[in-house]
Amino acid sequence: MASKMLKFVTVPQHMPEKRGVDARRQDFQEIYSRFEPKNAADQAARCSQCGVPFCQIHCPLQNNIPDWLMLTAEGRLEEAYEVSSATNNMPEICGRICPQDRLCEGNCVIEKGFNSVTIGSVEKYITDTAWEKGWVKVPKPRRELEQSVGIIGAGPAGMAAAEQLRKKGYQVHIYDRYDRGGGLMIYGIPGFKLEKDVVERRTKLLQDAGIVYHFNCDIGRDVTMDELREHHDAVLIATGVYKARDIKLPGVGLGNIVPALDYLVASNRKGLGDEVPAYDDGSLNAAGKNVVVIGGGDTAMDCVRTAVRQGAKSVKCLYRRDRANMPGSQREVHHAEEEGVEFVWLSAPEAFVGDGTVSGVRAIRMHLGVPDATGRQTPQPIEGSSETHPADLVIKALGFDPEDLPVLFGAPGLEVTRWGTVKVNHRTMMSKLDGVFAAGDIVRGASLVVWAVRDGRDVAESIHKHITAKLAGESAEQPADVKKAGGKSSLAMAS
Repeated sequence: MASKMLKFVTVPQHMPEKRGVDARRQDFQEIYSRFEPKNAADQAARCSQCGVPFCQIHCPLQNNIPDWLMLTAEGRLEEAYEVSSATNNMPEICGRICPQDRLCEGNCVIEKGFNSVTIGSVEKYITDTAWEKGWVKVPKPRRELEQSVGIIGAGPAGMAAAEQLRKKGYQVHIYDRYDRGGGLMIYGIPGFKLEKDVVERRTKLLQDAGIVYHFNCDIGRDVTMDELREHHDAVLIATGVYKARDIKLPGVGLGNIVPALDYLVASNRKGLGDEVPAYDDGSLNAAGKNVVVIGGGDTAMDCVRTAVRQGAKSVKCLYRRDRANMPGSQREVHHAEEEGVEFVWLSAPEAFVGDGTVSGVRAIRMHLGVPDATGRQTPQPIEGSSETHPADLVIKALGFDPEDLPVLFGAPGLEVTRWGTVKVNHRTMMSKLDGVFAAGDIVRGASLVVWAVRDGRDVAESIHKHITAKLAGESAEQPADVKKAGGKSSLAMAS
C-alpha cells in the first residue's frame, strides 16, 4: 500500500473553495472552484484503501474509486483518468451532479467520525485536468463495421450507449427532438451545478468520433419507428421521461402556475443565448416575484436556486414531509438555505388562490403518521392548520412520468408497463419489438444521470450481442454465394 494513503486521521475533510453567497446569487456559474493539485492529492490521500470498498459498491457504475484516489495522491493523474474513464463515460459530469452524499461519499468507511473522502470533487478535478492536458481522446474503433444503430434521445443513456457502440465500430445515429445534445443535462440542470460548456464538449467529442446527430427530429412525426427499424440493425429508445406530474387542486388553472421543466428550460435557454419570449415577457422569469416551489426533489432544488439568481423577491419551498425524509440531496438543501431559500417542511398545498393569476398558495400543515408498506411514514393533515403563502409565481416540481410512446412514435406494438415505462426483458434490455431496445429513465423511471450512464453501457453490450448473433444466424442459414456482406444502410437525414 502506498505510504501516501490513510491520511484521514491527520488530514481533515476539505472541499474545494466555495464562492461566497452574495457573489453566487448573482450568476449561474458553478459554486465550487476546482481543487488545487496539492489539495486534491491531500484529500485523495485520506482514502483508507478498504479491502471491501463500500464507495465502489454503492456507485451504480462500480467505479474503481480507491484506485484512482491512490493514483491522484501519488500525482499520477493521467493514470487516474484512465482508471476513472474506464467505467464512466462522463466522469466530469458525474463528479459535479451525482448526489455523492447518498452514493459513494455517503457510504465511505471513514465517514463515521472522520467525514468522507471528497470523492466527487476529486473526480471532477481529475477529468477537468485530463481535458486541459489533452488526455481525453476521441473514441475511435479499431475497425469500421457496416451495421448501424439508431438511438432515440441524446441524453446521458443515449450518449453513453453511442460511445460504447462506436468504439466497437458501429455506425451510430442519434435522433433528438431538441436542437442540442445532452437532454436534461443541457436544458434541465442549471449552470450553477453543471456549466453548459462541460456538456457541449462531451457532445462534440462524440461527434468527432463519427457519431451523427439528427437534431430537431421528432420520432413519429419526422421519422417513423418503422423507418428507423428498416434503416438500422438495432434501435435504442433512450428518451428519458419528460411528462410533468400534475396536481389536482382548486385554482390549479390560474395563470403563473407552471411546470418545473418549462421554467428550467426557459432559464437554461436564456443562458445559452437563445431567444426565449416567455422569459422576456416575465411568464417564466422570477424577477421581483414571490415564488413558491412545490416539491422536495433535486428538481425543486434547481428551481428555488434558479429563482434566487433571477432576482426573486422571496423564495419558498413547500414539502409535505420533513427534511430527513426529502428525496433531494441534503447538500443542495444546504446550498439553497445559504442563498436565502425558506423551506416550509411538513406542508402540503390544498388550493391556489387568485383572480385570473395566482396570488397565493393555501397550504395545510402535516405530521408523519405510521409507516406505509415501503416503511416510509405517511403524511397526515393537521385539521385547522391552513395558512396562505403569498405567490406571484408557483412552480410545480412534482416529478416526471413517461410520455405515451406507443402513440407518440406510432408504434402500437411497443409494450409499456402500467407506469408507462417501456417494458423490456431485463436480461437483454430488448422490448417486445425485435431489435428495439430501451434504457435509462424510460425503463426505470425518473432517476439519476449516473444510472442512465450505467444503463447506456449495459444496453450497448446487449445490442452488440444481438447484432452479432443475428449476423451469425443469417450467415449460417444462407448459401455461401449469397451470404450478406454487411448490415443495413443508415437513414439519410439532415441534421
